[in-house]
Amino acid sequence: MSKPYLIKSRHADDISNTSSNAAFSQVLQAKLSRRSLLQGSAAAGAAAVLPLGLLQSGGAQAKTAAASSARARRLGFKSVPFSTQDTVVVPEGYTARAFYKWGDPVGIAGKMPAFKPDASNSTQEQAYQAGMHHDGMAFFPLPLGSNRADHGLLAMNHEYIDNGLLFPDGTANWDLNKARKGQNAMGVSVVEVRRSGNGWEIVRPSAYARRITVNTPMSISGLARGHALMKTAADSRGTTVLGTMQNCANGKTSWGTYLTCEENWSDIFTKPSGNMTALEKRYGIGREEKEYLWSGVDSRFNSDKNPNEANRFGWVVEIDPFNPQSTPRKHTALGRIKHEGAEVTVTPGGRVAVYMGDDQRFEYIYKFVSKNAYRPGNDNRAHNMSLLEEGTLYVARFNADGSGDWLPLVHGQNGLTAENGFADQGEVLVKTRMAADLLGATKMDRPEWISADPFASGSLYCTLTNNNERGKEGKPGADAANPRNDNRFGHIIRWQEKDGDGTQTAFAWDILVLAGNKQAAKAEHKGNIKGDGFGSPDGLSFDHRGVLWIQTDVSSSTINQKEYAGMGNNQMVATIVGSGEYRRFLTAPNGAEVTGIAFTPDNKTLFINIQHPGEPSEGLSDPSNPKAVSSWPDGPSGGRPRAATVVITKNDGGVIGS
Repeated sequence: MSKPYLIKSRHADDISNTSSNAAFSQVLQAKLSRRSLLQGSAAAGAAAVLPLGLLQSGGAQAKTAAASSARARRLGFKSVPFSTQDTVVVPEGYTARAFYKWGDPVGIAGKMPAFKPDASNSTQEQAYQAGMHHDGMAFFPLPLGSNRADHGLLAMNHEYIDNGLLFPDGTANWDLNKARKGQNAMGVSVVEVRRSGNGWEIVRPSAYARRITVNTPMSISGLARGHALMKTAADSRGTTVLGTMQNCANGKTSWGTYLTCEENWSDIFTKPSGNMTALEKRYGIGREEKEYLWSGVDSRFNSDKNPNEANRFGWVVEIDPFNPQSTPRKHTALGRIKHEGAEVTVTPGGRVAVYMGDDQRFEYIYKFVSKNAYRPGNDNRAHNMSLLEEGTLYVARFNADGSGDWLPLVHGQNGLTAENGFADQGEVLVKTRMAADLLGATKMDRPEWISADPFASGSLYCTLTNNNERGKEGKPGADAANPRNDNRFGHIIRWQEKDGDGTQTAFAWDILVLAGNKQAAKAEHKGNIKGDGFGSPDGLSFDHRGVLWIQTDVSSSTINQKEYAGMGNNQMVATIVGSGEYRRFLTAPNGAEVTGIAFTPDNKTLFINIQHPGEPSEGLSDPSNPKAVSSWPDGPSGGRPRAATVVITKNDGGVIGS
């Protein structure tokens, strides 16, 4: 069997959008000149273009946590330099410690197998241990409804796997049992955490501890529930699906549930016949089995044998972390894409708006608005847990004059009719990308995380991580907003909803920053950052004080090489929006991505995730030499690198970033 390809976001670099919709670069070129965008780094970072007063609060407070706290006015930490050290580096006066690693027991009573450094844990043991490659994450104070900062639950994603690390012999002697272990290494963890005199620790055993995998039963909600496109031989009603996978970024609801987002799920499926439907082509289903190797031993992932199974992935999944017996729900009302995240906001009128990016080149930004309103208080939790089942899904169009429109993806409107391949609303939801194509949405450069400003209602920010296809033959070319045909560094866009209200269908937008390397040979790669340079922005989140935190995901084939030479390992930076200054807070171990952002309510503890430490520049890890790139976090005495959650505190007990 040939060596599988590197599996990290392989299809995120593909292009399956062949529509003629305008690319973001084309739109912004009509709006700005190269000179106006790039002159003055501070101005470009704060207010280069503010067509509707982008920095104004625009209405009610977006999050109740912000209403009772003061907005940060300065960053109080000393920047750390670029680093190639095989460790997590944080500023002077801070401590970072890995404390929930791949293979650690999640804490289920009577089922707490220890990690075996040679990767010989069984398939069943992996089902009770932390999965691989931690990603998006959220902190939920205990008890439910409290604001405690010393006791809570961490829910986190395990995005993907590396078969070279997961097994002592890699992909040799491949069978269904090995595939099942891989399935048990994906999904979600829920762990109980507590701060004591000895610092933060995982509570074991815990009544809340839970592992959700590719084979955990889940219900389907919304108008795609029971649809013909959702039915399979194993589920003739189209109402129940096994598992979630390729879970990337996340969301957290105001009623205390966790949203996990299915991103590169198409990597799992194959169609050996090569007879792809238009739907399969649009979502990137491949013919050959070169990555996870599941479909050859588990026919569920063979689209020739089970053509509708792939339609049951690509959704946002809601999980109740406070009830380990609850059934996760896939909310089809939020659309089927390669979800990077789901940023949840409560609008001034009480309805819920959820913002989502589709992480692939030239894909779109979406918004869901609930039909019904949020009701505060634990007594209304059952009502609130139905809010994501019914509402309107929109896709964004960015206009040349700095305005924008949310286009409704509603059957019977804007050409979404049976004549155009959409028989009903359920079909619109299953074929979300194709519906967005038809409406003329604006192509974007890999929309990643989206974060809402807690002090400015209706103010949203999105990382557009990179797109080096720009300017190639047949692709959109360079322009004022992104003056680089080979866009290696990405940028961050922001928009302000009309009247600060997420239920509105109009918005104004501009560019926060162009990422880049100040030492780059080409002018188009330098960016316009004031302060510490970075590239490939990915993770993005405001803390409770309004500090914006940015995490990078430079690919392992590019870290500290090529255009990124001299920039070291991946990193995490912070900025006060409006200052234009970016300051480096953290650098990652070798081969790793920095991801996952979760603060405690007092902002005195920050949890982040280190994903795929030791990932080689190409291919899977070599099972005969697993520490070739990194030995983090266990060091030379450990058996192999392990993704892990890192807890960060200030040594004087103060607020992170102050």
